[in-house]
Order: sequence, then C-alpha cells, then structure tokens
Amino acid sequence: MVYTKQIYSGKGKDVATADHERDVTYTNLKAFLNGYRKLQTAPNYQSAEDLYSVFKTFGLNLDRLSYSSQSAQMKKLIEALENQENQQKIALLSLDPAFMEMKTKHEDFESLFADQAEVNADLRQMTSASAIRKDLEKNLKAYLDLLTAMRGVPGWELLYNDTNELVKAAKNSDLKPEPPQDNKP
Repeated sequence: MVYTKQIYSGKGKDVATADHERDVTYTNLKAFLNGYRKLQTAPNYQSAEDLYSVFKTFGLNLDRLSYSSQSAQMKKLIEALENQENQQKIALLSLDPAFMEMKTKHEDFESLFADQAEVNADLRQMTSASAIRKDLEKNLKAYLDLLTAMRGVPGWELLYNDTNELVKAAKNSDLKPEPPQDNKP
C-alpha cells in the first residue's frame, strides 16, 4: 500500500471562484463607468469620466493579471476610490452598492487566498509517510543492534529474547505485504 501526504489545501476551487466573483464586480463597474462617461448629455457624466480615469491609472485589465498582481493593484484602486473626492463621485452616480460589492469581493478573495497559502505552507512542512517510515526503520535497527550488543550483559538476556521473539513473529505474520492475487478462474 502506498501512503502519500496531502501537499495542497484543496482550496484552489474556492479561491478561483472568489477571484472570478471579484473579476465580475470589477469588470461590471469599469464597464458602467466607461459607458456612462461617453454619454455627455447624462447628468454627472464627468464624474464617470473621472472615476474611469482612476481605473485607467491602475490598469484596465486587472482581471487578467495573476492573483498577487491583481490583488496589489485592486488594493491600490480601492484605496484611491475611497478618498473623499471619489466617494462623492461614486455617490453622485449611485454606485455605492457596486463599489462596496467590489471591495467586499476583493476582501473575500484576499482572505481565502491567505488561508490557502497558509494551509499549503503548513502541509509542505509535514513529514511524508515514507520519511517517517525510514526514520522508524533506522531507529528500530539501532534499538535491535543495542539489544544484540547487550544480550551478554546480565539482566538484558530476557529483554533480548522477548524482543527477538517479537521480531520473528512480525516477520512471519500478516504484516508482510501480500503478493498480488491472480483472479483468473
């Protein structure tokens, strides 16, 4: 039987979903501002133009960047949009809920991504089953060598004999791997 250790958290799907949700909110808000700013007859179109230029400052393709690059840029974008002047423009365009959703989706992603990274790092620190077995075999051999060396010392004979019988029994028991069974009729 082969034993392996888990090396990944299994949270990759959740992180990818959170990233997709973050991308959608970012893309929708960006698309709204891009369209609204082009309607020069619409009230407050200049606010949309100004806010869209903030998006341009941090890149219009954040949703295509790696997780870490996107996170860094999104954080800066959100900080810029949170300043008082931009908050007034967001309010004029009634985009408070959309902005809060983008910010929340970003924070949710950040939290999941950090959890995933921490769990993955912890899992990689765990000793593998084969390494544990190698250490166990080495330590058992050293113990058996000690017993063998001490068997002539008074008081050690009984321990040596008992352990020797246990080793023989283990060798002859079901602990040995079984050969593959041929299931032909």
